[in-house]
Amino acid sequence: MTQRVPDLDSLLAVPHVDPDHGFDLTPNNGGSVAFAHNGSGQWEIYTLPLDGSRAPQQVTSGPGAKFAPRWSPDGHRLAYALDLEGGELFDIWVYDLLQGVHTNLTPGTADTIHPQFAWSPAGDQIAFLSDRSGHFETYVLPVGDGEPSCVFSLRRPDRDVQWAPAAPESGPDGGWLAIEVEAEGQDYVTYLVPAARGEAVPVSQDGEPIPAKDACWSPDGRRLAFASNAGGFHNIGIYDLAAREIEWITKGPGDKEHPAWSADGRRLVFVVSEGPLTELAVLDLETGGLSRFAVDRGVHHRPQFTPAPVDGGQDSEHLVFVFDNPCHPPDLWLMSLEDGSCQQLTHSLPAELVAMPFAMPTLVHYPSLDGTDVPALLYRPQGWQPETHGLPPAVVYVHGGPNWLTQVTWDPLVQHMVGRGWAVLAPNYRGSTGYGRSWQLANRFDLGGRDTQDVVAGADYLAREGLADPVRIAVTGRSYGGYMTMTSLTQYPERWAGGSAVVPFLNWFTGHANSREDVQHWDLENFGHPEKDRDLYYQRSPFFFLDRVAAPVQLISGAHDPYCPASESIQAKDALQALGKPCDLVLYEDEGHVFLKKENVIDAKRRQVAFLAEVLER
Repeated sequence: MTQRVPDLDSLLAVPHVDPDHGFDLTPNNGGSVAFAHNGSGQWEIYTLPLDGSRAPQQVTSGPGAKFAPRWSPDGHRLAYALDLEGGELFDIWVYDLLQGVHTNLTPGTADTIHPQFAWSPAGDQIAFLSDRSGHFETYVLPVGDGEPSCVFSLRRPDRDVQWAPAAPESGPDGGWLAIEVEAEGQDYVTYLVPAARGEAVPVSQDGEPIPAKDACWSPDGRRLAFASNAGGFHNIGIYDLAAREIEWITKGPGDKEHPAWSADGRRLVFVVSEGPLTELAVLDLETGGLSRFAVDRGVHHRPQFTPAPVDGGQDSEHLVFVFDNPCHPPDLWLMSLEDGSCQQLTHSLPAELVAMPFAMPTLVHYPSLDGTDVPALLYRPQGWQPETHGLPPAVVYVHGGPNWLTQVTWDPLVQHMVGRGWAVLAPNYRGSTGYGRSWQLANRFDLGGRDTQDVVAGADYLAREGLADPVRIAVTGRSYGGYMTMTSLTQYPERWAGGSAVVPFLNWFTGHANSREDVQHWDLENFGHPEKDRDLYYQRSPFFFLDRVAAPVQLISGAHDPYCPASESIQAKDALQALGKPCDLVLYEDEGHVFLKKENVIDAKRRQVAFLAEVLER
């Protein structure tokens, strides 16, 4: 077979805009966007005018990765989060554009600070989340002299905070914070908390708190848009603070998430997901008119209305968002709501790769070992003729989370594997998001059980349908996907030619004990207690069954990982080698759970591909 193999190093060197921690538009005029990009080789903050009058300007430098830029209300300062070693021990910094000075607001602290924070409407305080007390709680910090003070604590991990714009009756500091909290199971509950302290009000229906996330205040600070899956799929509701009532503005299947208001408060934009694909929807709250937009088949992230005209257009007639798919890395885009036309604002893909024949997946379903229907993405090697070349090797590619899903996104590793002539199957196993609440909760208190069966059944599907050589199928994944790589290798060892587990955990007892407080909370809510559920903790820990492994194993870890401690991989490597089983451990001393340094990202993927090639290309 003659097939053009995308060069792995070239693909991994392609930079992109960070789609996860968000970007921000300058207040009032919205003329510039601030965002995180790794074009310099590490994550830095850039600004870019929407009218294209100049190229992106880098405004940070020095050690560490910078994320989550947030403009002050007057547009003269830019706050951002900085992570030095990958352990998510973020500090909050502020860049004064007028003076050209960067100031660390949280120096010398050993706590974990989330990169979700919010300016007060007056611009003199920042609300942020920290575990300095041993629990993730919400603090308010004066921007200048002064110590942070805790304003909210439920002894459940706080997850996000949004400060309400100033409303006439609430004074210059808005008065209310919307704080998202991890609640029972996998639900998030949003509380409305007076910034000056007082009784917290949960977003409720019929007197009972409901799941509510992605909180977004209306421009007048009187209403809160949010997403809730209380009815099965995520739909958008608007909570009226004065009336304490919810108006549901969407319904039905498909997830609707990440709402954002237009500057006049008349419209909402949100992301609509149909499994692994998304579109943008704009709803006119006065007329009920709904319009849907998309750049292409792929994923649209965190849309915002422009608050002022762009190139002479009308107020709030444009959207800014991040888009990516297998042919395009995550970049910022500008969309006209008048005609749906799109303009790419950042251009991360090098010119020499634009014409590369990137592979797009097919959306497939297959039966799990118990007959349950499992959705998945299938990438087939282009030009492969089984009658000429034989059946190709394959990789079952397992996402993390487990509350996550594989979407139709940019993934250099997948493109390289397909380009080598490998089939790639990415299952959205039980526990994945994007397919409704029931599917998301289907592996609760059964982690490593039926979800592992869904992954293993993917290998059976590839063999049964003649899509891959049955004796040349490997499994790989990161985080919870690394855990399931190891459950697959220990529970169904005969299925696999090899397995590469990236930042995995393998021992529920030690993994739970050595993890951060919010991870421990999730474990207790979704798996059980290490003492009360000791048998389950033991049976679902691959570490205790490494003697069953029948194929080579690769483990890749970061020394500062707060979720899946590197000690998990180290103890597994020692145990496997003591059993005489081939195991390769790669440990990055200067990384955490998500590798941030480009040279380490490239090196880790090289090693992963080399390992998989050794077991698949025999």
